[in-house]
Amino acid sequence: MGAMLSVGWDQVFAWRLGRQFVSAPTAGSVDDIATRLAGVQAQVASAADIAVAVRSSDSRPTGVGDALAAGTLMKTWAMRGTLHAMVPEQAAAALSLIGSARTWEKPSWQKTFGATPEQVAALVEVVSGVLAGQVLTRDELVAAVLAEPGFAHLGEQLRSGWGAVLKPLAWQGALCHGPARGTKVTFTAPADHAPGWKGLPDPDVAAPLLISAYLGAYGPATPAAFDAWLSRNSVRKTVLRAWFATMGDALTEVDVDGRTGWIPSEFVDDLAAATLEGHVHLLGPFDQYVLGPGTADTALLPAEHRSKVSRTAGWISPLVLVDGRIAGTWEQVDDQVVPTMFDAHKLSKRELSAAVKRLAEALGGSGLGLRAG
Repeated sequence: MGAMLSVGWDQVFAWRLGRQFVSAPTAGSVDDIATRLAGVQAQVASAADIAVAVRSSDSRPTGVGDALAAGTLMKTWAMRGTLHAMVPEQAAAALSLIGSARTWEKPSWQKTFGATPEQVAALVEVVSGVLAGQVLTRDELVAAVLAEPGFAHLGEQLRSGWGAVLKPLAWQGALCHGPARGTKVTFTAPADHAPGWKGLPDPDVAAPLLISAYLGAYGPATPAAFDAWLSRNSVRKTVLRAWFATMGDALTEVDVDGRTGWIPSEFVDDLAAATLEGHVHLLGPFDQYVLGPGTADTALLPAEHRSKVSRTAGWISPLVLVDGRIAGTWEQVDDQVVPTMFDAHKLSKRELSAAVKRLAEALGGSGLGLRAG
């Protein structure tokens, strides 16, 4: 690996803001944004649209839904078992790495969801056959599966909106989400949804692609941080270390005020030269800016304020960024943005108003105003 670089957190956050199109929105497509972020969380469709809109210099960017309908993005259970919209190549890499952990073979998973590894393997075969050339709603898919012998006891789990039993099928490339049918979720085969789908690569082939994408947006970061983002630390540590080690000089070690991580070597000069521009930025809920490093990263989000961002039932609050750090949250009440700043940050109305104006422009000139919290 390349010689170690030493930088401060101001440089890191300035570089991340630029790399993630926060401080410098792009004229590129929704696919370009999703690629740069290594996926956009799509558990909440409107949050995915906001994540793209605030990073686009186009006042009317193509929405995530349009890209999903065109097959240039695919929606599937990827990082941490949550739904993401991803370009197919990165989705295939992520699914390969997540699937390599084979979490569905662990006794705790089998006890919780009532499916053995053999039954999951049989489900992969049955669902692959059922979905070939078809787009089915959840009810239609479940009915087709339950018509096959041996799956009757999985009816409740298969119908669950959380998709726990379906996730291992996604991680093995047997299904992904299709275009919505009214308010109903649909499923289809990745090869039918995404032109040029080549199946899942070997994990050792997939790892460099996804590690580079992750570190190119959220670095400098450790192998453990990458795995926390990917699989909630389900990959064996020896395997994880080997993936990083085989990348050799493509990665450079970075010391950030005493914390060591890695970035792709191609970005060393950019990171060293990065400077903060001093703007306040407003990002939406479930934004990758915090999901990439994780809410436990105390350099980004002070521990005492974590519960204000990572809320009950897995909700991730909209963010107020100051100097690249999370300094507060906000909510929309009618046509007003109401910020709640953390105790160490006092911003002028002028600074917040400018951030609200940029947010309103990103969302299509929605006429948002600022209400003091």
